[in-house]
Amino acid sequence: MRTDSSPGSLPAREHLPAAGAGTPVLDVVIPVYNEEKDLRPCVLRLHEHLTRTFPYAFRITVADNASTDATPMVAARLAAELAEVRSSRLEQKGRGRALGTVWSASDAPVLAYMDVDLSTDLNALLPLVAPLISGHSDLAIGSRLARSSRVVRGAKREFISRTYNLILRGSLQARFSDAQCGFKAIRRDVAQVLLPLVEDTGWFFDTELLVLAERAGLRIHEVPVDWIDDPDSTVHIVKTATDDLRGVWRVGKVLASGSLPLDRLARPFGDDPRDRDIKDVPQGLARQLVGFCVVGALSTLFYLLLYSGFRVFAGSQLANALALLVSAVANTAANRRLTFGVRGRGGAVRHQAQGLVVFGIGLALTSGSLAALSAATADPAHSTELAVLIAANLAATVLRFLLFRAWVFPDTPPAPAPEATRQAPRPYAPTPYATPPYPTTSFRAGDAAEHTRGDATARLAPVRPADTDPRDGR
Repeated sequence: MRTDSSPGSLPAREHLPAAGAGTPVLDVVIPVYNEEKDLRPCVLRLHEHLTRTFPYAFRITVADNASTDATPMVAARLAAELAEVRSSRLEQKGRGRALGTVWSASDAPVLAYMDVDLSTDLNALLPLVAPLISGHSDLAIGSRLARSSRVVRGAKREFISRTYNLILRGSLQARFSDAQCGFKAIRRDVAQVLLPLVEDTGWFFDTELLVLAERAGLRIHEVPVDWIDDPDSTVHIVKTATDDLRGVWRVGKVLASGSLPLDRLARPFGDDPRDRDIKDVPQGLARQLVGFCVVGALSTLFYLLLYSGFRVFAGSQLANALALLVSAVANTAANRRLTFGVRGRGGAVRHQAQGLVVFGIGLALTSGSLAALSAATADPAHSTELAVLIAANLAATVLRFLLFRAWVFPDTPPAPAPEATRQAPRPYAPTPYATPPYPTTSFRAGDAAEHTRGDATARLAPVRPADTDPRDGR
């Protein structure tokens, strides 16, 4: 029984402590490119809102990714005027690159970002980060497609957004409702492990981050938002959509190959220490049963179709053996991935060999049933053969599940990998967000990296919100 996290996995979520002074709880990143006009009003409005409503210390970081106008000077002036504002200059374009770099260097336990146009109502910011502070969730996203969201935008963008999310659901089995809303947050301990797996440095960064988090079993909290489209947005819709579709194809191939080490993102069962002290209680049994039943039903249908096809030119015993063999290989592969969550190619041959042993037991049950039927009647009807086979397969299915769970795919913690293995490069090349080739200001990335994940959240001190900010010139 797996009762704790595997080597390299995340610890249990905990409520961020709120005692002592020091590191800000929240770091809100605003990625910008040539936004000299909108940057100052955005930062002043966000700063005033956080000062007035957010009960903890905060930071606002302007991530300028290779702007060619006066945006860097505007960001520098804001950082000089407001103590809670920082600026970071990147010499390469890419919103994903800007977010990954600043998030990797930040020492705040909760990291967020929003678009400079402030299309999303800021009243959703505290509900966005509260589940991360409390330890309930790993990531949080604003959703414009939730039932209670209020959205004002043109029909063209509405169609593109909904179509894109339908594509994600159909191709990558995404369950989150809105991948493109520029209003998201993540816990820093999660970001430290998840960001190196994200390859995209552009607009697909958000989607890839969410898909990998969801596939790893992390909890994503969705917040309905009020959102007004910015008619002056500089986003190139056609190019962005094309890049996104390419990203969907790339991520789909990587997930299908199983080369991503998503097991390092696993959480322990239950965040309450009392849950992890429970002994000899099977965990994940209900989910495995559901998955096994679904795979079993599809495999049975596949088997019956194969049997009916083989029966045209072969006897009942040979048709049964061929149909069972083909369907057993498909059944083992499907259960390995979908029911028991085993990814990657490691152990696949051994699992198929063990699956064939289980197949042999099923063959003995079904063949014995057919032999008994032939002994009982000389020329049984085809419908009678199918009924007998269904009954025999039901008995074989129960035995197959027990053998799969206890023998083929036992739920035991993996052995720690040797040091040399842990240091070996992964097939999926990470994006080196943590080592930018340009200077950033006011980040203590080195200090943050020295902490263990158990100490990943600094002691935090509530601050008394002020009603107004005298430095707001509006």
